[in-house]
Amino acid sequence: MVHILSGDRRGTHEAQIWQNLKHVISGSSGFQRWQLESNHRLQGLRLDQQVQKYLRETLETLAY
Repeated sequence: MVHILSGDRRGTHEAQIWQNLKHVISGSSGFQRWQLESNHRLQGLRLDQQVQKYLRETLETLAY
C-alpha cells in the first residue's frame, strides 16, 4: 500500500526517519571507532554533520 504524504507531513516523516537513522548509526561500533580515529577532524561538528561525514567517507571507501 502506497501512502502519499503532503509536503509538511512528508518533511516531518523524513526528519523522523533521519533522526532514527542518525541514532542507530551513531550507536554502531563502526561509527564509534571512526569517531575515535577522526576526533581531530570532528571538532565543532554537530552529530548530524558527523554522521553525514561518516556515511560519505564509508561510501567513498566502498566505491573503490
